[in-house]
Amino acid sequence: MKSSASRGRSRFEDPDPVRTCFQRDRDRILHSKAFRRLKDKTQVFISPEGDHYRTRLTHTLEVAQIARTIGRALQLNEDLIEAIALGHDVGHTPFGHLGERALNDALRELGSTPADFHHSEHSLRVVEVLEPLNLTYETLAGIGGHSKGRKDLTAHDGEPTSTLEAAVVRISDRIAYVNHDLDDAVRSGIIEAIPARFLELGSTQGKRIGVMVTDVIEQSSGQPAIRLSEGLLELMNDLKEWLFEQVYDEYPKRYPDIDKAYRCVRVLFETYEAERGAQEAVDYVAGMTDRFALATYAALTLPTGFRRAP
Repeated sequence: MKSSASRGRSRFEDPDPVRTCFQRDRDRILHSKAFRRLKDKTQVFISPEGDHYRTRLTHTLEVAQIARTIGRALQLNEDLIEAIALGHDVGHTPFGHLGERALNDALRELGSTPADFHHSEHSLRVVEVLEPLNLTYETLAGIGGHSKGRKDLTAHDGEPTSTLEAAVVRISDRIAYVNHDLDDAVRSGIIEAIPARFLELGSTQGKRIGVMVTDVIEQSSGQPAIRLSEGLLELMNDLKEWLFEQVYDEYPKRYPDIDKAYRCVRVLFETYEAERGAQEAVDYVAGMTDRFALATYAALTLPTGFRRAP
């Protein structure tokens, strides 16, 4: 995607004398408040005591690094890739996918507008409405189309629904999280050993990422889509499903405080929905960091110490 061929922005702006339109998108996301809040939002493990667990911010940076490596090798637009990657998760809730599920459940039970919650859709609302950055149409399309959830990757995911750069970020998001979540799961002790079939990709996280990135580059070079070899695609889907069974689904069973985090988000939403309506409540609660959500929940539910009236 050439910067000069961009469809532009919903509100016209004069060109920048130094930066391309996609560089401006990247910089606006990087300097936004929503991006800074990612440093205190859960990736998988809620409020971990160790300093080396991923947060939503470090996940975002790892996606950007992987995607830019692939994009440079394929001679794609690195600035557009980086803008999409840095903005793809700015709509995530406190406590990661648990918070997303809590808001989704609350909205569906309420039966109002919005009817449900998806972080990719909310990421677009963040950059278009709550913190209007006036991004290009190409960056917005990439942010809105990045998420796969638990679904397997297929050959169709590499096909450019908007741009090849967006497809690179979609694939890189999966490469990043299956590798760093595996690394964090070993660090946490929730799994004791990595199955031998995944170690065939490499004995370290870096080697496994290298194998995946190299495969994408080799399979995609000169192609009209972002490809993976059939064998690697199958193995990545197998690894993703194994992580769901052994880590994502197992974590709530071992750590009952997960239920407390879920209730925290529900109580916050229900409190503000009664005062402000569903959409404002979603906007406010989804924007909270883990720390701010816990502090706000405590202020709403816990009594303060007695103070004598002046």
